[in-house]
Amino acid sequence: MRRSPWATLAVLAFAQFIVVLDVTIVNVALPDIQTDLRFSSENLQWVISAYTLLFGGFLLLGGRAADLLGSRRVFVAGLALFGVTSLLAGFADSPGVLIAARAVQGLGGAMLSPAALSILTVTFPHGRERNIAMGVWGGLAGLGGTLGVVAGGLLVDSLDWRWVFFVNVPIVALIVLLTPTFVRHIPGAGAGARDFDALGATLGTTGLLAVVYGVVRAEPAGWGSLEVAGFLLGGAVLLTAFVVVESRSHAPLVPLRLFRSRALSTASVALGLNGAAFLSMFFLTSIYLQQVRGDSALEAGVHFLPMGAAAIAAAVGATQLVQRFGTRPVQLGGAILNVAGLALLMGVSAHGSYTSELLPGLVLFGIGIIGLGVPAQIAAVVDVENHEAGAASGVVTAFYQVGGALGLAVVTTLSLSHTTAALADGASQEQALVDGFHRGLLVAGVFTVIAIVVTFASPRISPNAEQLAKATAAA
Repeated sequence: MRRSPWATLAVLAFAQFIVVLDVTIVNVALPDIQTDLRFSSENLQWVISAYTLLFGGFLLLGGRAADLLGSRRVFVAGLALFGVTSLLAGFADSPGVLIAARAVQGLGGAMLSPAALSILTVTFPHGRERNIAMGVWGGLAGLGGTLGVVAGGLLVDSLDWRWVFFVNVPIVALIVLLTPTFVRHIPGAGAGARDFDALGATLGTTGLLAVVYGVVRAEPAGWGSLEVAGFLLGGAVLLTAFVVVESRSHAPLVPLRLFRSRALSTASVALGLNGAAFLSMFFLTSIYLQQVRGDSALEAGVHFLPMGAAAIAAAVGATQLVQRFGTRPVQLGGAILNVAGLALLMGVSAHGSYTSELLPGLVLFGIGIIGLGVPAQIAAVVDVENHEAGAASGVVTAFYQVGGALGLAVVTTLSLSHTTAALADGASQEQALVDGFHRGLLVAGVFTVIAIVVTFASPRISPNAEQLAKATAAA
C-alpha cells in the first residue's frame, strides 16, 4: 500500500509535538503538585529533571535501537511506554511514584523521538521536500513548547493537575492506531549483543543521576556531608567508566572521535549551557508567577506566551542570519541577549507591572535562547561526514537535555538555600522567594556568560546552501 509522505509527516510531527509539550506543560502545574503530593521544595525539581535526564541519557541508545530493530517498531514501543507512564503519573499518590513515572516517561520519549526523525529522513528524499518536512517538524516541536504552558494552565485551572498527564493518553492511543496505516514498516539492520551499548547508556545515565542527586541533597545535608560527597564521587567514577567503555565499545553510543571537531565540541558545550539556562529560568519563573505574584496556572501560561512567540520569530530569522554572517556572530548575539533578558528579570519585584518588569526580559530571553541554539546546532553537524551527521545530532541533543537537568539541579539548590537564608534573617516569605528567584537567575546568567566564552572559542562557519540544508535536516 502506498502511503502519502505528508500523512506520515503529520503522524510523526504530532508525536514529537506531545513529547516537547510534556516538558513545558508540567511547569505551570508544579505548585499544585507540590501542595497535593507534599513535595519538599528541594525535591520538586525532580518532576522536571527525572524526565529530561532519562530522555537525554537514553536518546542515543534509542536512536541506535531504531536503526537495528526497525524505526516504526521502536517508535510504537516508545509511544506505548510514554502513554502508559503518563497514565501512571496522573494516578501518582506520592512524590516517589510521580518521579519514577516521569523518569520512565523520559525513556519512552528517548525511544520515539529519534525513531520518528529516522522515519522522516527515510520517507523524504534529500532536498527541498525534506527541508520542508524538517521545517514543519521543528516548527510543531517549538509550538508544542509554547502551547504547553497555556494548555497546562487550562487543565490545572479547569480540572486538576493530574490532567496534564492524562491528556497524553488518548492522544498517544490515537497515534498508535494511526501509525500502521500512515507509517510504512522500515526493517532494521538486525541486532547482535555487541550492537547495543546498553552498558554505556546505563553508566552514563546512572552517573548523571548520582551527580544531580548529590547537588540536590547539598542544600539540606550540606556540601561537606558524607551523603553528598559519596554521590558526587560515585557519579564521577561512573562517568569516567562511561568514557572508558565508549572508547572501547564496538558500537559506542557516543563516538568519541566526533569531539576532535572543534565546532562540534564547542557547540555541544554551548547547547548544554543553553539548556541549563532555559530550564532553570522556566522553572523559577513558573514558581515565581504563581507563588509570589499570585497568578493562576492559566495566567502564568499566558504570561509565557510572548517569550514563545519571540522564540518562534527568532527561529525563522536565525538561519538566514547564519547564512549571511556565519555561525559565531549569531551565536554570540543570542548569548548576549540571553544575559540581557536574565538581567532584566533579576530586577522584578513582588508586585511590579508585568508589562514593564517581566515582559521585556521574557522577550529578549526568548529571542536569545534560539539565537544561540540555532547556529550552535548548525555548527555541530555542518563539518562532520554525512554518515555521522545523525550521531553528531544525537550528541548535541543529549548535551542540551542533560545540561538542562544538571543546570536545573544547581540553580534550584542555590536558589532554595538563598531563600532559606533570607527567611532566617527575618525576611517575609514573599521577599525571601523573590530573593531566591533573583539568585537562581544570577546563576543561570553565569551559565550564559560561560556560553559566551565558549562561543569565542568556536570556529566561524559560513555554510553554503547545501551544507545548511544538511545541518537543518540533522538538527
